[in-house]
Amino acid sequence: MADAAIRFAIVADIGGTNARFSRVDLTTLELDKVLVYPCADFATLALALQYYREQQGLTDIAHVAVAIACPVTGDFVKMTNFHWEFSIAQIKAELGLAEFIVLNDFTAVAMSLPAIRDAELVKTGAGERDLSKPMAVLGAGTGLGVAHLIPTAQGYIPLPGEGGHTDWTAQNEQEWFIQRYLAAHYGHVSPERLLSGPGLESLYLALAAYQQLDVPAKSAAEIGQQALDGSCAVSQAVVAQFFASLGSLAGDLALTLSTFGGVYVAGGITPKLLPLLEQSEFRSRFEAKGRFAAFNRQIATYIVTAEQPGLLGCAVYLKQKLAG
Repeated sequence: MADAAIRFAIVADIGGTNARFSRVDLTTLELDKVLVYPCADFATLALALQYYREQQGLTDIAHVAVAIACPVTGDFVKMTNFHWEFSIAQIKAELGLAEFIVLNDFTAVAMSLPAIRDAELVKTGAGERDLSKPMAVLGAGTGLGVAHLIPTAQGYIPLPGEGGHTDWTAQNEQEWFIQRYLAAHYGHVSPERLLSGPGLESLYLALAAYQQLDVPAKSAAEIGQQALDGSCAVSQAVVAQFFASLGSLAGDLALTLSTFGGVYVAGGITPKLLPLLEQSEFRSRFEAKGRFAAFNRQIATYIVTAEQPGLLGCAVYLKQKLAG
């Protein structure tokens, strides 16, 4: 249990589009005063954080943990899909904080996994999770996040990574076309080029070209909605390809660290497309690993429907650090 003097903290989850802030009770991990601001409304993270503290009357809280959508490898942090960049030490000093922790956003999501309620997980496929074993998480939103989590006797060790920027591998004729189409536009084709909001938009144009259709561009939200209501065959094909490629990558992560603690799909996109998951190739592609198909068949896969896993993960990380 956290010391009474530091019972409350502020946690934040900073994506390429929105910044989410919350107060957290470190004794219970209960989140309240949750607010979401467009990142574009603030010139810097420091201004956004200070605005939240002042507006919510939380300027006395001096312990802050932030999850952010970019690599965090030292004091200087530069976002991948937004213009914010900052020094961790400078913000800590500028705002008079006792603790200012900055995590990769999917490091935070990984830390949330043991604390997420069963009601906020939708299982697909066979297998049962063992929370004493390694876990993996991936999720599509503005970008594609990937991380692992290792349980130990002293707590959990998150393993951040940039698995969304590895090589995407085509497996059939349609995917070979997509590979060539995206390579012509971007050069390197990573999983994020397909498994993200912008990725859905690129997939839509690629599959229209594959079907020799001349179509105007559509937003990710339009593509998702039209796939759900069945009003556009190309959009349906996009979501089918999204789930197939998501399953392949999830299966790769399962093999990488033998994740018998489960593989979890988070991010903003997949929960919205959940009605189309079971009819997709997600789980069959997850298991389609040749001689290791039976191995992956034993590993459980879950869709995370929790609204704020990044905030929860920051809270878990901060609580563990303060307790240690």
